[in-house]
Amino acid sequence: MSRGESFVYKSSSKRPLQGYNAPFDTLLHSLISASKIVDVEIPNHDRIIRFTLISKSAYKENIVVLQFEFTGRHTNAILIDDNEVTIEALRHIDGDSSFRVIRPGVELLCIPPYEQLETHQEIENIEQYLEKKHEDFEKKRVNGLKKQKLLSVQKKRDKLKHLLEKLPNPQSLAQEENQYKNYGNLILANLYQIKPYDTKLNTYDFDGHDITINLPKGIVPNRISEYFFNQSKRAKAKAKNVHIEEENLRTKIAFYSNMCHAIEQAKDSHELELLVPKKVTSQRKKEKVKECELFWIDDHKVLVGRNSKENQALLKIAKSNDIWMHIRGIPSSHLIIRTDKQNLPDSVIEKAAKLCVDFSLTQAGDYDVDYTKRKFVKIQEGSNVEYDKYQTVRVRKEGIEIRE
Repeated sequence: MSRGESFVYKSSSKRPLQGYNAPFDTLLHSLISASKIVDVEIPNHDRIIRFTLISKSAYKENIVVLQFEFTGRHTNAILIDDNEVTIEALRHIDGDSSFRVIRPGVELLCIPPYEQLETHQEIENIEQYLEKKHEDFEKKRVNGLKKQKLLSVQKKRDKLKHLLEKLPNPQSLAQEENQYKNYGNLILANLYQIKPYDTKLNTYDFDGHDITINLPKGIVPNRISEYFFNQSKRAKAKAKNVHIEEENLRTKIAFYSNMCHAIEQAKDSHELELLVPKKVTSQRKKEKVKECELFWIDDHKVLVGRNSKENQALLKIAKSNDIWMHIRGIPSSHLIIRTDKQNLPDSVIEKAAKLCVDFSLTQAGDYDVDYTKRKFVKIQEGSNVEYDKYQTVRVRKEGIEIRE
């Protein structure tokens, strides 16, 4: 029912990934759910479809009309009572923009007749036609979403690649360590020559070669050697730990590469919205987690570790009744579903298991994903764990390797 592209289609029913709390959506659910269709009509063969429904409340049956108007700029969906008074509408329209006022409590006027200038071919098989409309729409939508979401994930991956490229190599850090240590020793040997206002020290190194040392600003002469010795220690510590940071960045890059692969393999918009949610509420915008990647599945918070270090962090921050998830027998991302001590629907477990597989590997196949409460997971070493009282969900990752 978008203004620029409104049409009717037929597809298999799928529960939306997110709920809507607008007045129209709330009334649509309360009045139309489990109601009985008594009539469907297209008045005057025009651009309107009217569904006359019997809505069952706790006390009586009410007649409600759900009217869809495919009128270009004023495309709308309207709930009307049996007196043709608007109950609620998808879009409210005031009198200054149209002769028809569409607001709750106001009688709904008929739209003026539309003079069709084009002749339309009669549709032989309406079901096939409506299914094809949805297929074409979904294909166009999926392609657009893929481009949008791939760009978003690729930006994250490129940022990490840039950080990886900027990492110093251990050899240069070792040279830096020796250089600063040498500077510190030379400063001690020539301390008597340094004046408080000097910015450089011109002297000879221990091999008799000329050398110029730039002196740090704001440090008194008798503390300059300590400054260089500290710089030497920092370079040594960096050289010792640079491989850890390199591994951390490489595993995160691999995580986002897996995410890109999953987006490319996604078949419909529901799957894409699960992989990379389109929008977040103001409450969700406040949620920032450094230890992992944050997702939402049907309003349940899901945390995914991007590498071994983050898997360890997840195990520490998870609460005892949160659900922990991992692919059986394969090194993979750990996944935590926040439960707030509530039982989770099977649909949330299944979607979370798919995320766990999609973000851990690219190979097609059938995988067993084990899940249990965090309190039944015992940390062994690093992110290696033992767990019991678990259940298993089977996930199929599609690809060219799959053969029936």
